[in-house]
Amino acid sequence: MAIPVTLPALGESVTEGTVTRWLKQIGDTVEVDEPLLEVSTDKVDTEIPSPVAGVLLEITVAEDETAEIGAALAVIGVPDAATPPSEPVVQSPVNEAPALRAPEPAAPAPVNQAPAPVAPPQPVEAPPVLATRGAATPGPGVTDSGRQVPVEASSLRGRTVTMTRIRKVIGDKLKKALLEQAQLTTVVEVDVTRLMRLRAGAREDFAAREGVKLSPLPFFVKAAAQALKAHPAVNARINDDEGTITYFDEENIGIAVDTEKGLMTPVIKHAGDLSIAGIARATMELADRARGGRLTPDDVVGATFTISNTGSRGALFDTVIVPLGQVAILGIGATVKRPAVVEAGGETVIGIRDLVHLSLSYDHRLVDGADAARYLTAVKALLETAAFANDLLPAGDS
Repeated sequence: MAIPVTLPALGESVTEGTVTRWLKQIGDTVEVDEPLLEVSTDKVDTEIPSPVAGVLLEITVAEDETAEIGAALAVIGVPDAATPPSEPVVQSPVNEAPALRAPEPAAPAPVNQAPAPVAPPQPVEAPPVLATRGAATPGPGVTDSGRQVPVEASSLRGRTVTMTRIRKVIGDKLKKALLEQAQLTTVVEVDVTRLMRLRAGAREDFAAREGVKLSPLPFFVKAAAQALKAHPAVNARINDDEGTITYFDEENIGIAVDTEKGLMTPVIKHAGDLSIAGIARATMELADRARGGRLTPDDVVGATFTISNTGSRGALFDTVIVPLGQVAILGIGATVKRPAVVEAGGETVIGIRDLVHLSLSYDHRLVDGADAARYLTAVKALLETAAFANDLLPAGDS
């Protein structure tokens, strides 16, 4: 018996998809739910699984060809003994894939078996360390011994390749965003020394209890989401066709993730209501799904605000582009130790501090420079005071 494989619904407003790669070839044996091919849409790349077990008899849509939702992509031959009921086979929508999963998972402890409450790590302010003159740090590509580190040449040098569909979509959206919005960027410097100490003191117990590592990013997401509640102009959308403004009543944070196929931005839904642990789990799961090509269309829609952690690759700060349908995006630069002027014991001294630049790019049609400065100041205050100790307690503690 021959069973058709059709292109399933791939999310709201998605009408077609492009076959980017066949994972099986004619004559190959396939199992139920085994990935058959990869499909790209204007929202996400995803795999299409086989609805039945059998042999791939025919491929009706070749690589780089586009098909509409419901169109036949292939035909699978099923032995008569395994013939399914006469009802038509219904391809499960891709957007019903399991929810959230993300980097460096560990086995999570059951919530109702949390360890005995412990006193939250207290952000104790250590005396500033006076700056001293030391040996110069070797520049990039140079070892301590002064030898130049060889740089491997890319295999793309001298080649002309076809731009992938997802790369085209990303480029078109970014260009459209710049053309349609009046974008500019405001930058502030934040002293996160106290926050880094809080994280260092809590991360071991946190990982054992929550099953995920405690990176700095969840603190930035938490602070950004909390500040959005008090600054609605930054968490909004301009409805150009209506001449109206929608101020969102929830904080759905898009997290820019660097993948082999390009920049993906999965969304942490209701981030303003999540704890540090909830944000850490969601961030890790979404990043893992993005890098593994397992995002569903529902994972990448609904963002009201976006965060781009450009500092994870060493950038000091970046003038990030505001996505369409939003009015602001927060860029997080690299956290670095530098000498800074600090007040200690009634004296002004030079201390070694953990410093980071936050850049807010925004649509000036709605957000004024004063609005941007007030929002960044609110985020800065939350991070510098490290007011997250209670949020790091086991579940059930206050």
